[in-house]
Amino acid sequence: GWRITEINLYSLAEGLPDMKHIAMGLVKPNVIEGKHPSPVFLLSLKLIVDTVYMSLIGTVLPIPITFVLSVLGARNLMSGNWLTRGIYAISRSIMNLLRSIEVIIIAVMLTIAVGIGPFAGVLALAIHGIGAQGKLYSEAIEDIDPGPVEAITATGANWIQKVLYGVLPQVTPQFIAFTMYRWDINVRMATVIGLVGGGGIGYTLYQYINTLQWREAGTAIWLIAAAVILMDWASALVREKYA
Repeated sequence: GWRITEINLYSLAEGLPDMKHIAMGLVKPNVIEGKHPSPVFLLSLKLIVDTVYMSLIGTVLPIPITFVLSVLGARNLMSGNWLTRGIYAISRSIMNLLRSIEVIIIAVMLTIAVGIGPFAGVLALAIHGIGAQGKLYSEAIEDIDPGPVEAITATGANWIQKVLYGVLPQVTPQFIAFTMYRWDINVRMATVIGLVGGGGIGYTLYQYINTLQWREAGTAIWLIAAAVILMDWASALVREKYA
């Protein structure tokens, strides 16, 4: 692996001095001009807010589809006969396919379909999230206590009633925790898909780097880091409460 990936520590040592411009941009970001926030800082602040909202919509939008697929992709709920087992296999295959395609590739395709901008980024996050969240949801359903479901079945409840009253109350705390965790991940993903025209701060950061505006790039990077840290903290609090 070392040979195939062409790892060369000598080249790394030679290239490190060239990183000084980037390091200086991080040390001295363009935040203040005189006594006021710089235009770069204000623009980056607006774009990081846009990025957080992109990740929020990209997380919430696929939840109904994700829930349906996760229920149909839970083995303990779909093991009755050949038809339900077939539906289970199809649901699992759809989720595996959607989460196996990297979100940045989906974003590239969607920028061609709907144009450059945050809409393409939101759709990319939502499509990838169906597969990623669906896997977590379905595994949570498979780990439920079968007792309440069996008790509801004994009363003559149909399949939908079993899901609503036997399954959903048990998995709701985990679903909330998983959804918050996914939002945390999507904040980071949203900054990356911006590099390919998916909107948000990533696209502007890419322009700063291409034009060698290292102080401006440093401002954007610090704001991205602050947003990710805050989201990670908030996500951890929610997951600790509900998990």
